[in-house]
Amino acid sequence: MLQEVVEGKWLAAFRRVLALNGIKDGTTVAIIAETQSRPVLMQLAGLACYDLGAEYHTIVLPTPPQTAPVPVKSTGTCVAIQNRRAVVEALKRVEVIVDVTVEGLIHAEEWPEIELAGTRLLVICNEHPEILERTEPRAELGPRVALGIEMLRQASEMRVTSRAGTDLRIDIRDAPCGGTPGFTTKPGGVAHWPGGLCLCFPGPGTINGRIVMDVGDMNLTFKSYLSSPIDMTVRDDFVTEIRGDGLDAELFRDYLEAWGDRNAYGLSHVGWGMNPGARWVSGALYDKRDMQATEFRAWAGNFLWSTGANQYADRFTLGHFDLPMRRCTITLDGETVVKDGVLQGDLAL
Repeated sequence: MLQEVVEGKWLAAFRRVLALNGIKDGTTVAIIAETQSRPVLMQLAGLACYDLGAEYHTIVLPTPPQTAPVPVKSTGTCVAIQNRRAVVEALKRVEVIVDVTVEGLIHAEEWPEIELAGTRLLVICNEHPEILERTEPRAELGPRVALGIEMLRQASEMRVTSRAGTDLRIDIRDAPCGGTPGFTTKPGGVAHWPGGLCLCFPGPGTINGRIVMDVGDMNLTFKSYLSSPIDMTVRDDFVTEIRGDGLDAELFRDYLEAWGDRNAYGLSHVGWGMNPGARWVSGALYDKRDMQATEFRAWAGNFLWSTGANQYADRFTLGHFDLPMRRCTITLDGETVVKDGVLQGDLAL
């Protein structure tokens, strides 16, 4: 297990990333945490704000009781605010939120109201600082991520194939598109560290085909590599059949069934990773308690898909999987953007 203490090199990284997110002398900042947050992340964020001259304060909320039928992990949906008006109003009155809650505020119920006030959000994912150091956002990644997002916005269809048998077609016309290089200075903007994603949220009835997760693909929610294939049928956005005789398929089925919620089987977002600092292999080198596993959403050339909430398709649920896959080919209207797990053209590193 890695030690969670303030190191000078990690403080320097926090200063660089906060500065890249437009935090400087006089910027008003709220650091939001909860009682189960990593203390070292709260400490590093506060020290970096102080060094940059920001006007900051820290809000620490009690982590709510566990009410779900199974553990809830890696959702991006912090429920610690509990619609407390004083907290929401405080967050609406700052320029930047530095978010070190366990799950993050990206999909939190309160975020849309805060976003409308123009506050921008930097989610520092619940990773050990060594992982954050290695995946530090860099300014040069910004134009490539922006290009990938624009390619998604201009396309009508995404198709994903693999030698393992994946063949998925997704109508992405009018799908909200986004992603982040890990920084933003736009009012109401959202960034997360580790960053480096291009993704979209397809509308209802737009995703059909087959997904075959192979040995070595990632179940981010379980923080584990697959040791056996999972073969799934997707019809009109929903996983309708899960085949596989191994433990991975059995665990996958059991977790989804536990929710008793059809929406847990619905697809949320689809896209690919862009971060050269994020590495597929690194999951073999850390204890599970050292990582939230968000790094694996962002490794360059993955195909990232998820199950769970998709507000743009009017589906809401706490059941959630993030599922990065290797060696897939992704095309947009026939143009290859990822080939066998390698970024292509102007997206290439």
